[in-house]
Amino acid sequence: MNDDETFVGIGRPPTNRRQVGVKLLWIGIWLAFMSAPVKDLIDGNHTPLAAGLGALGLLVFVGTYLVLVFRHTSKALDRRRVGAAITFLGVLAAVLSLTLGTPWLVLFVYVSVTVGATLPLRTAGWLIPVVTAVLVGLGLTGDHPREVITALVFPALLGGFAMTGVRQMIRTTIELREARATVAQLAANEERLRLARDLHDLLGHSLSLITLKSELAGRMLPDHPEQAALQVADIEQVSRQALVDVRSAVTGYRRPTLPGELAGARTALVAAGIVADIPTDAPAELPEKPEEVLAWALREAVTNVVRHSGARRCAVTLTPCQTLGGRVLELRVADDGRGGSGTKAGNGLTGISERLATVDGTLTTRATDSVSGKGFTLTLSVPLGSGLGSGE
Repeated sequence: MNDDETFVGIGRPPTNRRQVGVKLLWIGIWLAFMSAPVKDLIDGNHTPLAAGLGALGLLVFVGTYLVLVFRHTSKALDRRRVGAAITFLGVLAAVLSLTLGTPWLVLFVYVSVTVGATLPLRTAGWLIPVVTAVLVGLGLTGDHPREVITALVFPALLGGFAMTGVRQMIRTTIELREARATVAQLAANEERLRLARDLHDLLGHSLSLITLKSELAGRMLPDHPEQAALQVADIEQVSRQALVDVRSAVTGYRRPTLPGELAGARTALVAAGIVADIPTDAPAELPEKPEEVLAWALREAVTNVVRHSGARRCAVTLTPCQTLGGRVLELRVADDGRGGSGTKAGNGLTGISERLATVDGTLTTRATDSVSGKGFTLTLSVPLGSGLGSGE
């Protein structure tokens, strides 16, 4: 199981069976404390009828607890339904404790945990102590060992308030995820507006001039064809310059940047359930062409890791180095996946090699673990000095 998978799923509904299993595991692991009532039923301390009803009550209690906590951590439920379900759990815990004895008092711990996991902090802050007080009250009214009651008070309080913290973390995670999505949308909208402004500035004057000269040429054509031909030549010149300007602007928008690809790589790896160790920043003032080559190579390498490696971890490093040929920037992408021989270059590696050749860069591949042969490490170096090759 991926170490980061559980954290990635916080506050997000499970989308596959594995995520459902992980969420159920983390919720159901606390059912180990149910061993006391289960043991009480197995020991035969009750009549067959009482034991059967107790087993049925325990199954209903556990089922309600799991559904309530599981669904609420995946998708917020109606407050009235949550309140009704918690009331039902509390009444059922009280009935089972009063009729079947001391081992069943542990059910109030689960009621307290449910309160902390599903109710707002202000409500849970006073209801958890109330549930704990009911636990103590029922324990003192019956012939229950005082040490058992004392031992249950701390888990009831701690479990309940701990779950309020978990609930707050889930809520914060959801809000952060929504905020990131909003920021990304705003950034995309701003980029569209900037592109629209640039294109308007570039083409507005040119298209207006083309329109005016076209009308003028149309009026001149019958009586002054030579002057009309001059206007048509001007129209051709203006349109060609407008085409050059548009291509220059669009090229700037299409060119990938290293910081952008680092952020995209982190997002892609995390979405694939791969633990990503990626720097947040790229070296400042990189030459345009080497940066573009490294950005394309990083995108291709991370895509291969996500699609083909089966890796659980991937690390990306950017290291400026001094070599005999001058200063270089080294990009390394290493994963712990199934690895590869590296003897056959696929289309991805071929494309990376061709791009590196334009800046006199180098590419090397090897197994991440040289002993077992597992994992794959891709290392690229591009020069940072002058004379970068034909690409410049």
